[in-house]
Amino acid sequence: MSTISLKRVLREPLIHFLLFALLIFAGYGFFGADANNKPDRIVVTAPKIEQMAAVFTKTWQRPPTAEELKGMIDDHVKEEILVRQALELGLDRDDTVVRRRLRQKMEFLNDADAEALTATDAELDTFLKANPAVFEIDPMLAFQQVVLNPQRHGEAIERNAAAILEVLLNQPAADLASIGDASLLPAELPLTSKTSIGKTFGADFAEELDKIPAGQWMGPVNSDFGLHLIRVTERVPGRVPMLGEVRDAVAREWTNAKRAELENQRFAELFKRYVVSIESPAGAGTDP
Repeated sequence: MSTISLKRVLREPLIHFLLFALLIFAGYGFFGADANNKPDRIVVTAPKIEQMAAVFTKTWQRPPTAEELKGMIDDHVKEEILVRQALELGLDRDDTVVRRRLRQKMEFLNDADAEALTATDAELDTFLKANPAVFEIDPMLAFQQVVLNPQRHGEAIERNAAAILEVLLNQPAADLASIGDASLLPAELPLTSKTSIGKTFGADFAEELDKIPAGQWMGPVNSDFGLHLIRVTERVPGRVPMLGEVRDAVAREWTNAKRAELENQRFAELFKRYVVSIESPAGAGTDP
């Protein structure tokens, strides 16, 4: 290696960190070792130090000083010692937070394995066909409406709706705005997905609307807004899409399914190693 290259390497901050870390290790070894005992070994690896420095740099937008790096290493060693001691004392047992975190970490192992899997188009197409309802493209409906406000019509609302429906059937060109009650709802809606219609008018309204044949005034259909006289002007049926239209969504759900499958398989294998006894709580099954 040339003198210029060596100087360039020695100027690298990471080299400084690693050299300083070696000095820290030597200090721990010299001052911490007991000639009469064999202490547990704690190794702060070079990748771990690099990670500490990288996190610090990202957080503070500058590399750590030698003193700051030493403080992070000291804190890591302190944490490792205290965690090991806590485990020896069994402090992790019956701790809901610790148990939940350990479970999550085990489940993350399944997540990583599932994410590493890559499905072929044939596998995705098979998955799509096996789960059509998950990926079905919503029906779309366009319709005209006349709305009757229950507060205005009271008990006569059904009778008034029938009379207005008769007018609409006999006068197809009638002005819708002049027939129904004043409302913020539009007299005519363009093609809109059934799901969106359900969010605005209610799921029951959307279901009833989807049953109405196109081209003829029908009703009344109830919603939270009142009674609606409806004429469906256009309908686009729902359908199961081709793989190319929803590939990303299918791949995502395929991965989720594989994750669940892996988790169930691994848990089943682990379960075989245990005998589970479930005791009845005191007083269970006895009459009060």
